[in-house]
Amino acid sequence: MPSPAPNKTLLLIGASRGLGFALAQEYLKRGWHVVATERGTGTSALHPLAAAHAGQLEIETVDIVHPDQVAGLHSRLASRTFGMLFVNAGVTNADDETIADVSTDEFVRVMVTNALSPMRVIETLQDLVQADGTIGIMSSGQGSIANNERGLHEVYRGSKAALNMFMRSFAARHADDTRTLLLMAPGWVRTDMGGPEARLSIEESIPNLANTMDAQAGKPGLQYLDYLGRRVPW
Repeated sequence: MPSPAPNKTLLLIGASRGLGFALAQEYLKRGWHVVATERGTGTSALHPLAAAHAGQLEIETVDIVHPDQVAGLHSRLASRTFGMLFVNAGVTNADDETIADVSTDEFVRVMVTNALSPMRVIETLQDLVQADGTIGIMSSGQGSIANNERGLHEVYRGSKAALNMFMRSFAARHADDTRTLLLMAPGWVRTDMGGPEARLSIEESIPNLANTMDAQAGKPGLQYLDYLGRRVPW
């Protein structure tokens, strides 16, 4: 198989299940070469997917809450360049747990996984992305402060709002960067985390989300968009 052009190579962080796995599938269908990560080894659905796409999908192991593992991934990929780096990471706490109820340990777990660790990945791996490439993170519409009119999911909302703020700071510090920077809101999707009552299927969200990201390629600066390409208010 001929090597794809650099702008058709994706480094996808957090792809062993749910939305991340669906993104890996989608970009493989689009002919991209994908390097996808999982936290453990040999247990995820990525392995049969790689067998079905020989030479097109590589699997790496990294737990992004451990900075030494992220640095190790950078070392292993240091000679490579990618058209897109996309970080998919997310956990939540109990749906009915308010900021008054959540334990400190649980608060820290959600914030470190959803806000701190994705940005550490961006900071560490950004130099692997070509000058006209894309750096994206899976955010959420629940990270919008302006749209929060019902409360609920307070810790999760706070973690995604923090992620959005950190990414805006990153963009401000790299004002001359020619790359596309994206915070993506996939909608409420029926996954293990989204639950069975979610409004959207993976098939309704992920292909549209990929369409939106591909349409933004080559446009410098940061945007906060939903899966249909609509701007989400900060």
